[in-house]
Amino acid sequence: MSGAAEPMELTFASYNIHKAVGVDGRFDPDRIIRVLRELHADVIALQECDRRFGERESVLPKALLDDTPWRAAEVSRRPRSLGWHGNALLVRRDIEIVETEALHLPTLEPRGAVRADLRIEARIVRVLGMHLDLSGLRRRDQVKAVLRHCDDCDGDHPTVLLGDFNQWGTGKRALQELRDSWQVLETGKSFPSRQPLASLDRIVASPEWSCRDARVHHSASATSASDHLPVVARLALALSAT
Repeated sequence: MSGAAEPMELTFASYNIHKAVGVDGRFDPDRIIRVLRELHADVIALQECDRRFGERESVLPKALLDDTPWRAAEVSRRPRSLGWHGNALLVRRDIEIVETEALHLPTLEPRGAVRADLRIEARIVRVLGMHLDLSGLRRRDQVKAVLRHCDDCDGDHPTVLLGDFNQWGTGKRALQELRDSWQVLETGKSFPSRQPLASLDRIVASPEWSCRDARVHHSASATSASDHLPVVARLALALSAT
């Protein structure tokens, strides 16, 4: 007898790790890894994960990541980088990464986004991580560029946008570009980590997803490891009838 399959649930997270420098001024990659483990996420978008100058090397040593449940999607263009303009995607090791791409975003200073298409339970799920500009006008242009990229990609797949959107308010600026046809999840205030005042870090889902839970992750480690707190969402995706 045919019937609806149980929905697939996945946990997504976004975390600006501030180059692994905590609010106490200490560079401590191990502390970042501890926070990542607390999230129990299937996919994590990182921002500020590479040094800004020189060889743009990752602030998270490969040996540390090798001992975690995740591997980095191949988006870097420098041998010692983890990501692209500091943006990286960590994916649980049992999830197949089908395709990756690094995106240029319009701005006066280097900015980018990263995309990975993942195969999970015979479905393709699209994930994009980004760190948007401080300028509202440029930030809006960057969101438009991300949406154009999604429209131009092969296949119309369930999509999740993750990152530091750098928007303090919720008015008619960058987020307004998303509100008509995307779900801007209410995760809560994530910056600054010790006394959060703003919802800079965001998770945005395409209409196919149902949100089971969306929140800021608070812990002793997260409060000190970076000036941002991670945001987390548990999303469900209906599977085809069997």
